[in-house]
Amino acid sequence: MQPLIDPAHTSDGQSRGEDGGRTASDAPAPAVPARLRALAAHRWFWPVALLLGYGGQVVFRLALSIHNYFPSVHADEDSYLVIARVLAGRPTTEMPVGVVIPGGYPLLISPALRIADNPATAYHLIMGINAVLNALVFPLVVVAARRLGLRRRDAYLVGTAVALVPPVVFYSQFVMSDTVLPVLLLAWAITMHGWLSPGSARRRTLYAVAMGLVAGYSMATHDRGGVVVALTALVLVVVLAFGWAPRLASLAGIGGLGVSYLGAKLLAGFVEGRFKDVPPSTVGNKVFENLEDPQYRGTIIARTFGQLWYFMTSTYGLGAVAFVLCVVVVFRRRYTVAERVVAFVMVAMLFGTALASAAGLADNARVDNWVYARYCAVLVPLFLLVGLVALFRAGTRSLLWLAGTGVAVIGIIQLSVGAYAGSELKLWVSSWTVPDAMFLASAWNGLHMARTTVAAVMVLAACLLLRVAGGRRVVAAVVGCVTMFAAYATVTITNNVSEPHAKARKYEAVGLAKEAGLRKGDNLVMDWDLDWDTRMSLTYEVYWGRVWTDNVKAGNTPPERANTFLVTLGKDVAPEDSWPKPAPGWHVAKFDKDRGWVLWRKG
Repeated sequence: MQPLIDPAHTSDGQSRGEDGGRTASDAPAPAVPARLRALAAHRWFWPVALLLGYGGQVVFRLALSIHNYFPSVHADEDSYLVIARVLAGRPTTEMPVGVVIPGGYPLLISPALRIADNPATAYHLIMGINAVLNALVFPLVVVAARRLGLRRRDAYLVGTAVALVPPVVFYSQFVMSDTVLPVLLLAWAITMHGWLSPGSARRRTLYAVAMGLVAGYSMATHDRGGVVVALTALVLVVVLAFGWAPRLASLAGIGGLGVSYLGAKLLAGFVEGRFKDVPPSTVGNKVFENLEDPQYRGTIIARTFGQLWYFMTSTYGLGAVAFVLCVVVVFRRRYTVAERVVAFVMVAMLFGTALASAAGLADNARVDNWVYARYCAVLVPLFLLVGLVALFRAGTRSLLWLAGTGVAVIGIIQLSVGAYAGSELKLWVSSWTVPDAMFLASAWNGLHMARTTVAAVMVLAACLLLRVAGGRRVVAAVVGCVTMFAAYATVTITNNVSEPHAKARKYEAVGLAKEAGLRKGDNLVMDWDLDWDTRMSLTYEVYWGRVWTDNVKAGNTPPERANTFLVTLGKDVAPEDSWPKPAPGWHVAKFDKDRGWVLWRKG
C-alpha cells in the first residue's frame, strides 16, 4: 500500500528526512512491553478487542438514548414509525410527512413494532436497534483504517474516536435513517476499495457485488442514496471501460447494483401501495427544478457552501484536511487506482449531497437552510477517518500544507455564506439543527459562525502542534485526546440539545393522549387547526388504531370508522361550541382549557 502523502514514510512505521536519514521528530515509538506484545500476538486478542470495543460503543449509545420513549423530531420520526408499523404487519394510518418516503430504515426497525404492544415499549426497542446499528461504525472504521495502512492498535484508536463524534451518535438518539446511513457509506467505500485493489478474482467479485448491494440499499434508505447509486453506476462503467478491474468482477458489481435497485423499487412500490392516497416523495424533482432556475442558483451555491462549512467544522477541521487530501490523491498518479477512485467518490459524494440538499430545501427564512448539520453528517466517519490517518502517515511538511489549505477552504466558504446570506444568519435557529456549531461556540442561543470556526481550528491546531512537537510517536496519544473530546462533545450535546428537544415535546406526544383518555381501539380524526406537533405525534401514539387529519370543524364529515375527534378550544369558547355543527351521536368527552383542546367521542 503506498503512503498517503509522504513517500519517506517507510513500511515499518518509521520515517526518513529529505536526505534519507531518520528525523528526530519522527523517531520510532518506544518499544511495547514484551508481555503486552505477547498478549497481542495471540490470534484471539484482536477479535476479542474488536468485539469488546463494539460492545462499549453500543452501551455508550444506550446510556444516552434508552430512556427515550416518544418521537420528538417531526415529521421525520413519525413518518418512519408509520412506515415501520405497516412493514411490521400492523394496520395502516395517516402518513405525517404527506409523501411516501423510502422504507429501507423502517424495515430494520419494524421488528420492534411487531413485538411491542404499546408505543413506549416499541420506541425503547428501536433505541436499542439504533444503538446496535450505529455502533457498527466502529468496526467498519477499523477495517477501513487497516486498508489505509495503519497498524491494528492505531486502527483501533481511530475507530474508537470516529465512532464517538457527535455527528455519528447524535441522530441515533432519534428514529431517523441517519442512524444507519454512515454505516452504509462506510461499507460502500470499503467494498469499492476492495473491488479495485489487487487480489483474487473471486475476492474482487464478492467485493463488487457487495458494493452494488450496499449502494442500492442506501437508495432504499434515503433520497441521498440516489447520489450513491449514480456514483456507483458511473464508477462501474468507467472501470469496465478502462479495464481497471477484472471484467467479470465489474459485471458482477453491475448485477449487484441492478438487483438492489430493483429491490429498492419493489419496497417503495409496496409501501406506496399501503398509502394509496399519499403521493411518493418528489424531492429529486424539486432539486432539478431549482437547479434549472437561474434566479435560484446563487442561493443554492451559498447554501452548498454552508453545508460544507458545517461539515468541515463539525469534524474539527480534520474533515477539511481529508477533503484536500482526497483532491490531491485524485490527481496524483503515484496512488493506486483504488485510492484515487475512492477519493474521487468521497469528494463527489460530499459535493453532490451538499448541492442536492441545498437545492431541495424549502425557500423560507430559516437559518438552517443556509447552514445545516444533518445531510452531510453521514460522510463524517469517512472524512474524519482519512484526516486521522493523515496524522499517522503524512510527513510534517505535507500535513501542515494540508491543514493550511483546509483552513483556507473553511475561511473562504464561511465568508461566502456570510456575504450572501447576511442578516438571515442572525435569525433564531433551533439547536437541534446545528448542535455541533453551538457546542464549539459554547453558546446554545444561536449560530455564531466565527466562534465555531475559531474553536474548530483551535482543536486542529492543538493536534498539529502535538504532532509536530512529538512526531509520529505521539499520534496515538493525540487520537486518544480526540476520542475523549469527541465523547465529551457527544454527552454535552445530548444534555443540551437532545434531551431538552424531547422534553419540550413530551406533552404533545404522550401527555395529551393520556389526559384525553385515548385508548386501545380508538380511531382518531384530528382537525386541521390542531397544533402541528400534536398531529405529528398522535399518528404514532394512537398505536392500535387509525388517525386522519381533516377539516371537520369547518363542516367535513368525520370518517365512518372514527370514534374520537380532537379539536382546538379557542379562548372564551365553551367546549360544546368547539365543533359548531357536531355530527349526530357525538359528545364532549374530555377538554383542557389551559392547553386549548377538546376531545369528542362517538357513542
